[in-house]
Amino acid sequence: MDPVGILEEASHYLVGGVNSPVRAFYKPYPLIVRRGEGPYIYDINGNKLLDHVLGYGPLILGHRHPAVLERVRETLENGWLFGALTELEIKLARKILSHIYPGGLIRFVNSGTEATMLAIRLARGYTGRSKILKFDGCYHGAHDHVLVKAGRAASHLGVPTSKGVPIELTQLTIVGNYNDVAGLEDIFRKHGEEIAAVIVEPVVGNYGVIKPKQEFLTALRKLTSEYGSLLIFDEVITGFRLSLGGAQRYFGIEADLVTLGKIIGGGFPVGAVAGRREIMELLTPKGPVFNAGTFNGHPISMAAGLATIETLEKEGLDKATAASKAIMEIIDDTLRRKYEHYAIVRVESMLQFYIGVDSVESPDDVRRADKERFLKIHEELVKEDILVAPSQMEAFFTSIVHGEDEVRLFQQAFEKALGRVD
Repeated sequence: MDPVGILEEASHYLVGGVNSPVRAFYKPYPLIVRRGEGPYIYDINGNKLLDHVLGYGPLILGHRHPAVLERVRETLENGWLFGALTELEIKLARKILSHIYPGGLIRFVNSGTEATMLAIRLARGYTGRSKILKFDGCYHGAHDHVLVKAGRAASHLGVPTSKGVPIELTQLTIVGNYNDVAGLEDIFRKHGEEIAAVIVEPVVGNYGVIKPKQEFLTALRKLTSEYGSLLIFDEVITGFRLSLGGAQRYFGIEADLVTLGKIIGGGFPVGAVAGRREIMELLTPKGPVFNAGTFNGHPISMAAGLATIETLEKEGLDKATAASKAIMEIIDDTLRRKYEHYAIVRVESMLQFYIGVDSVESPDDVRRADKERFLKIHEELVKEDILVAPSQMEAFFTSIVHGEDEVRLFQQAFEKALGRVD
């Protein structure tokens, strides 16, 4: 089939021919997928690609995992939307809370964006304060309160990163520097009594991959507690990927609220906020903080999420982590032979590499990396039937079905691809 023709048709109906901007990165035309199986996807012409995008993170079990497929089919037989409580919601809630927030409560929504938006509203309702603190390079969805970048450094005021976001609204969002403890302390000295919540990706996963310094996470917990602000861990990516208990258990830091998505829906649309009972009980119908949604707790998403977590409980995350570690070593060995300056960041089954820098600890380091060279490597990898994120501002992932054969394929392809890049 002619992908150019399909793109031309798509452009008649879809803005830019796609429904999410990152999908337009692939050149000369967007990747058009027919199906997926295990660690592979197949495009419209039948080409088989090793998938390290995995839907940008949700598919920790790979494509069409039998346990998820069976549970979804079983659920569909009974109908797929009721506008009423189902047992699946209760089962998935119990399962998630047992790992992420024992003794807490959870509210399901439909996306990570909805989850972070709701967590911020909850924090404002709980504290009676208006301002939030986020960090440069951390992505928390596509709503107005978090589409903000750093403004004047002296005042920490934010400015919009998108047209259509009112400048007045962004003045309620303070923007700090990730991994900067001294800067964090300065912000709290100046604004601490006004801050309802700090929202942070415990591992940055939407600006490449950036590891947190343990002292930074510790300072976040200490300062929010001292000033009466809430700490929100945005674990839409890291939840059930770093560990079954997410980043909280992985780093030993407990947040007040945790936002979830991706893996907890098993590849279907989902989001959630989990947290301390006294905060969560402010939500309607129990309390005065409003949230509602026709598709909240959708049966198919609940079924797929439950099957996914049950599978992870049985099989663990070791295979995904081992594949990621092996790929990191391959990238390291191959880049070392060609470039003097490069960095690789890996946290369990998520990783990214950067050329032209010696380390990556902040978004500024990512911005200094050679983006054009990365894009050339990406293009060459696609020619070798390896699919990784089309931007170094994204992570790429492994799943529990990426095994030794897939690692060997990656090694052969990466060496060939790099050999064709200056």
